[in-house]
Amino acid sequence: MCGRYAASRRPEDLTGLFHVEKWEPTETLAPDWNVAPTKEVYAVLERPVKDADDSRPVRQLRKLKWGLVPSFAKTPEGGARMINARAETVHEKPSFRRPFVARRCILPADGYYEWVTGADERELEVQGRKKRPRKQPYFVTPADGSVFAMAGLYEFWRDRTLPDDHPQSWWVTCSVITTEAETSPLAVAPAEGPHALADIHPRMPLMLTEDRWDAWLDPARTDTDELRALLAPPPPGLMRAYPVGTAVSNVRNNGPELLEELAAPEVGTLF
Repeated sequence: MCGRYAASRRPEDLTGLFHVEKWEPTETLAPDWNVAPTKEVYAVLERPVKDADDSRPVRQLRKLKWGLVPSFAKTPEGGARMINARAETVHEKPSFRRPFVARRCILPADGYYEWVTGADERELEVQGRKKRPRKQPYFVTPADGSVFAMAGLYEFWRDRTLPDDHPQSWWVTCSVITTEAETSPLAVAPAEGPHALADIHPRMPLMLTEDRWDAWLDPARTDTDELRALLAPPPPGLMRAYPVGTAVSNVRNNGPELLEELAAPEVGTLF
């Protein structure tokens, strides 16, 4: 699962890293250390530029809304529930199968957050003494400090209540593809806590290594079996995870301090 992530890299850095050809400075987003569903996020994608003489696909850095709204949806309300698409079924689900073939993107991130219920908190819940146990957030990020390139899909939705020339008549939304979490040891694990990503949560965002970026973004690739092969999990041992403060649990909190590593979990013993 991916329900919250951090994205603090500047667009100038992303355009160079991903060899972006087109980016509009008017679409600049502020660094965000607490990206939540329905927020606007950066996406790298390839498609022809509207009204351009050249119809070739151009690699672009675009601003999209996180939470995919299918093109056939009557209203956009369901977008917040479609923040993730499962790698195992993305090719067959009605909301995702068309963008999987035609509209793929990369969602750059520093890493993602996941929450674990502490052992003491779980015991209180079992005893019925605590209905909503506190959870310890962890931040998961590439151990070498590189970008966390999440595989994504994007889609267009037309708001029929607005005229064609209205600036908000078209929505462009996206979803993060997730896969089974790694059971192999983390590259860097906390002294007290999980030793593998699967210890934190059974799902994780699918990270695309750089050797897959071009193929994933190429709109000329439409063979379902070839595309599904690109969704193989990355090599094991690339990630680290560490506990962060519970302030990240409130979406109103934002800032680089949310990524500060704790010496020990705040929410009791976890394992």
